[in-house]
Amino acid sequence: MDIGATTLILLVTCVSCLLLFLSGKGQKNRGHLPPGPRPLPLLGNLLQLDTKDMAKSLLTLSECYGPIYTIYLGLQPCVVLCGYQAVQEALVKQAEEFSARGDLPVVFRVTQGNGIVFTNGEKWKVLRRFALQTLSNFGMGKRSLEERIQEEARCLVQELAQTQAAPFDPTFLISRATSNVICSIVFGDRFDYEDRNFLIFVGLINQFFRLLISPWTQMYNLFPSPMSYLPGPHNRIFENFEQLRLFVSERVKMHQESFDPNCPRDFIDCFLLRMEQENQDPLSYFHMETLVMTTHNLLLAGTEPASTTLRYGFLILMKYPEIQAKVQAEIDRVIGRHRSPSVEDRVLMPYTDAVIHEVQRFSDVVPMGLLHAVTRDTQFRGFLLPEGTNVIPLLFSVHKDPTQFKDPATFDPAHFLDERGGFQKNDAFMPFSAGKRICLGEGLARIELFLFFTTILQRFTLTPLTRPEEIDLSPLLNGFEILPRPYEFHAVPR
Repeated sequence: MDIGATTLILLVTCVSCLLLFLSGKGQKNRGHLPPGPRPLPLLGNLLQLDTKDMAKSLLTLSECYGPIYTIYLGLQPCVVLCGYQAVQEALVKQAEEFSARGDLPVVFRVTQGNGIVFTNGEKWKVLRRFALQTLSNFGMGKRSLEERIQEEARCLVQELAQTQAAPFDPTFLISRATSNVICSIVFGDRFDYEDRNFLIFVGLINQFFRLLISPWTQMYNLFPSPMSYLPGPHNRIFENFEQLRLFVSERVKMHQESFDPNCPRDFIDCFLLRMEQENQDPLSYFHMETLVMTTHNLLLAGTEPASTTLRYGFLILMKYPEIQAKVQAEIDRVIGRHRSPSVEDRVLMPYTDAVIHEVQRFSDVVPMGLLHAVTRDTQFRGFLLPEGTNVIPLLFSVHKDPTQFKDPATFDPAHFLDERGGFQKNDAFMPFSAGKRICLGEGLARIELFLFFTTILQRFTLTPLTRPEEIDLSPLLNGFEILPRPYEFHAVPR
């Protein structure tokens, strides 16, 4: 280890120990948190966690400390909720108390409290209400949005056809397809797959998620005060954010130049209209910084999770070709080979619907959900959680709960089918979280996954480069997100 790195570690350690001491004095006698593993000074419980598989580590700890316990991530106490009953009781039955977003210093530094995903209080409520209404007006759950996704699915099919059944890695292609859907809503139009600016933009989004879960970024979240003054790889996420901000700002500027308040074309136009209507209100939440950050939130959330779910789903279907064949048989029976799949088809396709739900449950691409916090001092299962306490609703533990799923470790569409083969809902299905902080793009994602899966399987059979039994479905772990292992496949025309 060089002298510079050693000095850095010593500096962070000394400053953090001081902060730990001051924090301990201020927090003494405040609240009554549930018990958990004993934390070490400075590090908390980090040495007891596998940073590459945090969700499994947290679930393992619940075997010793029960469905609700406290861990320390560095200086910060976090209450962990494990299993369907605990998560549902908090996020649904006490939805208001658990509706705040938790404290992630790296995110606050880039958002400065703007946007939707990491905002709290009245500002979050107003912006979320506006976003839901605007997305609805531009087709959330309606035919106009369906047509946008159908168009994108056809473009994706054309790209797959051009591979001529040669092996290829689908990662970047699928990211472009899912990103184009949200771009059409936010910017008013899709991009050509080879558009240079679009390729840079999608690359920045993919890089942002890699940086967000990097060890250096996590170090910043644990020790923000000293890390904010130090050079190092953690600063790359701020450079990435600035490039994404400039891309969005340029699009906003283009909209301003052609803006017609009588004919809003997309989400940005609707936001500009609201800004114009409230420009005399000093307390308005609608201003340029919030517009840029809200757009940034929507683009990130609308690109990565859906893309990862599709890629995991394709790998699973190649692992179980008999399941892929049953889905294709249902597509042929209900839709046929010539017309585009539509949302109306879903109610007539219980097996396909069950397979897509099981893909989401099994892949569990955001296993820990996003960090929550309590909005006020909250009584929960005999404990007192002080206002602002961070809460981890372990969605992974809900989807792996044996009381809710017969064989949670196995991919089985029967988890969402009744005895007669009809589709059966399950309240423990929470890939979009639950309660007041449920993902506002849930409706979009559900339509998107159904139309992409059915359109592709209508036209192609997905075949692996190896024998199905050799396909490894174990995730590529990186701490806070689950990814399928890299793979190539053949898209063979049917």
